[in-house]
Amino acid sequence: MTRIESKQVDIAKPAAQVHAFLQDMNNFQQLLPQDRISEWKSDGASCSFKVQSAATIGLKLAGGVPDKEVRMESSERSPFKFTLTVHLEDKGGSTRAWQVFEADLNPFIKMMVESPLKHLFDHIADKMVALHGAA
Repeated sequence: MTRIESKQVDIAKPAAQVHAFLQDMNNFQQLLPQDRISEWKSDGASCSFKVQSAATIGLKLAGGVPDKEVRMESSERSPFKFTLTVHLEDKGGSTRAWQVFEADLNPFIKMMVESPLKHLFDHIADKMVALHGAA
């Protein structure tokens, strides 16, 4: 099992607000590096986009825990199955957030995607702070 964890960031909004933002997949586009994403589509519960020089990625909401966790999983549009969980830790008016990606990847695919995915998840963490303010 490949597990990639983003850096942890502190966001100047309560966990309930961050959770609500992440529950609408239309908002996910704001977290992605715009210069590397094309063909964005979203219906609120799922989204898909093409990563520059790579594959199309599909994500759909797959549960979680209110104000603590948003769980997403790959859709049929993705080249491999994975889960992406955004963890939210309430800090009394602010939120600590980080993401955990998990997938069964063969060693060759893992070697190709591990570093770019780590950079992507760190970018998403930074964008959550940029959109909602640093704690």
